[in-house]
Amino acid sequence: MKSSVFVRIDRYRELYEIIRQIRSKLDEAKQVLKKVKDLKSQEDSELENWDNELATVEKKLAEISGAMTER
Repeated sequence: MKSSVFVRIDRYRELYEIIRQIRSKLDEAKQVLKKVKDLKSQEDSELENWDNELATVEKKLAEISGAMTER
């Protein structure tokens, strides 16, 4: 035997609105997270570039230093 569940219309509308607001906030949070991930990716790329540039400078400095000590 099935039993019936009755929900007051005003409560149903209130619950529906709360769920809609939660979905909206969830969408906002997803967008913010995507932006943060994109920024982190850009930051990682920049750090990698800096690391490569420093390694290049270090290598050139070592070459110059080596050439100076050979004389």
